[in-house]
Amino acid sequence: MASSAPSTAAPLVVGIGGTIGSVSSTERALRIAVEAAGAEGFRTRVFGGADLARLPLYDPRAPERTAAEQEFVATVRQASAVIIASPGYHGSISGVVKNALDLLEETARDPRPYLADMPVGLIATAYGWQATGSTIAALRSIVHALRGWPTPFAAAINSQLTKFDDEGSASEPAVVDQLRLVGRQVARFAPLAGTIESKT
Repeated sequence: MASSAPSTAAPLVVGIGGTIGSVSSTERALRIAVEAAGAEGFRTRVFGGADLARLPLYDPRAPERTAAEQEFVATVRQASAVIIASPGYHGSISGVVKNALDLLEETARDPRPYLADMPVGLIATAYGWQATGSTIAALRSIVHALRGWPTPFAAAINSQLTKFDDEGSASEPAVVDQLRLVGRQVARFAPLAGTIESKT
């Protein structure tokens, strides 16, 4: 899914998440949430596992950025809201997701740096409940450090129990509802973020 919107003037929700190598449960969960934001009238753009794999290891001293890095940063700069999804790796977020978020250091001197004043929806998937909780906690901490506003509800998904399919759904209807709630909350709070930005 590249984008969906009634008009190009609609605000943008950016999804970030996935794993290298294949379309993962994490990316499928992310797309359900992003599509829910799109259904609220937002343009959407997902940076899934294949996109994140194209980002080189972030080097703050690199003399120039690759085309993939430039596209990622430029897209987040245009965003009114973000949804981040990560698998739980060893009790925290994956390296590929962290690397993408590290790249937002390129916005440090922007009028709106990092994820400042943006609503950020969070999703964690893991093979068991313990890692989902610690991964959500890590994501919240990172979003706070990037000056964003984690939305009240975060989706924690035990991939041992919930299976996703290629049609954009999952074996547990309650999980689909939770993911759609993440997307709707991001869409609901995004106009408030625009009001805050206009006053600063």
